[in-house]
Amino acid sequence: MADPPPGIEGEAVAALLAASGALVGLATRSLAGTGPEITLSQLRTLVVLAVRGPQRAAEIAAELGVAPSAGTRMCDRLAAKGLLRRDRSTDDRRVVRLRLSAAGAALVDEVFRRRREALSRIVADTAGHWCPEAVAALTAFAVAAGETPERQWCHGRPAARERAPRQRAGHGSTGAQASTA
Repeated sequence: MADPPPGIEGEAVAALLAASGALVGLATRSLAGTGPEITLSQLRTLVVLAVRGPQRAAEIAAELGVAPSAGTRMCDRLAAKGLLRRDRSTDDRRVVRLRLSAAGAALVDEVFRRRREALSRIVADTAGHWCPEAVAALTAFAVAAGETPERQWCHGRPAARERAPRQRAGHGSTGAQASTA
């Protein structure tokens, strides 16, 4: 791959900062009126479960980069809202795995449907600026950031929500980085 033109890194960072601000706003608006009020951090927790399937609270906390106690409290709040459920292991009663409830899966699907619609409108409004290179750059950026493409876990694929966590060398059983909200 060719080296970028001189000075483009600074321009790219500035453009990504502006775009990330717009995307955070879009993500926040996509949560409005979807049912139980949740924060973006709580949505990230639900997305981890959608991507990775059943997880222990400590695994979710590690994936989100928060203290185990903060992860547990967040999961407690989501369970109280009926968005996730706890399953005790039949092999070891001390092990509790969290999984999306039907309401949690529906909420994640609705939020991502809203985000997809909003992004589709924005892309249509800026159609003259999109080219294969821009799409490739954004895709490479997402991959480098550790995002899981939505098409790999969303759109009614309950197997993704139910499968066991995958092993990642040196990182326990949390699998690859989760897509964030």
